[in-house]
Amino acid sequence: MDGVDVLVIGAGLVGCAAACRLVQAGARVEILEAARPNAGASGANAGSLHFQLERRFLENGEALADQAASILGLNLLAIEEWRGLADELGPDIRVHMRGGLMVAETADEVAILERKVAREVQGGLASRMIDGDAARALAPGLSETVVAASHLEAEGHADPKALTLAFAAAAAARGVRLRQRCRVVAARPVRSGYRLTVETPDGPEDLTAPKILIAAGAWSARIGELFNLHLPLYPVALLMSATERTAPLLDPLIQHVGQRLSMKQAQAGNVLIGGGWPSRMRLDAAGRFDLDRPAEMLASSLRGNLAVAARVFPRVAELNLIRSWTGITAITADQLPLVGAIPQAPGVYVAAGGSAFTLGPTFARLLARRILDEPEERLEIFSPARFGHLNSFMGAAGA
Repeated sequence: MDGVDVLVIGAGLVGCAAACRLVQAGARVEILEAARPNAGASGANAGSLHFQLERRFLENGEALADQAASILGLNLLAIEEWRGLADELGPDIRVHMRGGLMVAETADEVAILERKVAREVQGGLASRMIDGDAARALAPGLSETVVAASHLEAEGHADPKALTLAFAAAAAARGVRLRQRCRVVAARPVRSGYRLTVETPDGPEDLTAPKILIAAGAWSARIGELFNLHLPLYPVALLMSATERTAPLLDPLIQHVGQRLSMKQAQAGNVLIGGGWPSRMRLDAAGRFDLDRPAEMLASSLRGNLAVAARVFPRVAELNLIRSWTGITAITADQLPLVGAIPQAPGVYVAAGGSAFTLGPTFARLLARRILDEPEERLEIFSPARFGHLNSFMGAAGA
C-alpha cells in the first residue's frame, strides 16, 4: 500500500475492528501484528457479553462502583452494536443474546445486587431483580443456594476466535493490509507523523504514517515506551476451562456477584467456565513479566473456579473437563479501559485495558471517528488524559 493514513499496532479484536471501521470511512490502513491475529486476549477469552456491571467493579467500594456506572451509556450502544454484527459479519461469529443472570447466595450479596441494579436502571439498562425461583425458571439446574439474581435479557456470548477473523476479513476486503510477524521496535516523530521501525521476516523496515493506533492488549504499555510514554496498563493472567460437549443445558450467561464465576454453554455444546481466577505470570530473562509465554496455571484457581461452578450449577459437575488454559490481558489502575488520544503524543491513540470483547466493537467504531477527527464525546470517560500526569515529564518518542 503506497502511504497509509493510520498504522494499527495489534491484530486483536479492537485492532481489526478499528481497521475495518477506518477503511469503511475511506482511510488507508495497515495492521502490524507481532505474531498472528487473535494471539493475545482476543483469542483466549471465553466470549462473554456482560453488559451488567461486572463483579470486579462492585468489590472495591462504592466510589469505584459509582464510577463504573458511568459506562452504562456505552453498554447500551454496545448492545445495539452486537445485535447487528451477525448480519454484517456473518453467522460464524455465533452471537447468542438470550439473557444473563448475576446470582447471589447470601443476604449481603443480594444487597450488593440491589444497589447494582439501581445504578443500572438509573443509567438506562433494563436489568431487574428476580428471586431464586424465577432465576431457576430461566436457568433450570441452578442450585437452590441461589436466593436471587439480576437479569438482563440482552446478555449472552459470541465466538471470540471467529469475531476477530471476521473483522480482519472485512477489513482486508476493503484493502487493509495485515502484516504478521512484524514487531515494532522503535518509533520517532517526523514531519509527516511518526516513523516506526519494524522487524519483519525479511529484515528491518521503516514505515511512516500521520496517525498510530496502539491496540496491542497487554503489550500496549511496552509499545507506549517506544513513544517515550507511560501507559498505565498492567498485565493480568487469567484462567478459563471447557467441559466436554453435552446436550443443551444452560441458555443464559451466568455470573456471580460475590464469587469469581462466568459460565455459559457454547453453540457446540461445551460449557465454558471462567470469571477472573488468576494464573501466574512467567518472568523473562530480565526479570520482567514475560508477555510472550503463556502464564502458569495455578491448581488452586482451577479447583476454586470449578468448585464455585459446581455449587451454583450442580449439573456441570457431571461433565468431563477437557481443557483449561490461561490468557494474558491488561487492566488499568482504575479498572476502566484506556481508549482515545494521548495528549502528549498528538496523532497517537490507544485502545487497551479490559472490557475489550464486550465493548471492543463499540470502542472500534467510536475510536475510528475520533481518529478521523469527527466529533465523538462518548469515549471521554476512558480518555488517556485522566492519567496525563504520568507523562508530565515525558516527550513523545524523543520529541
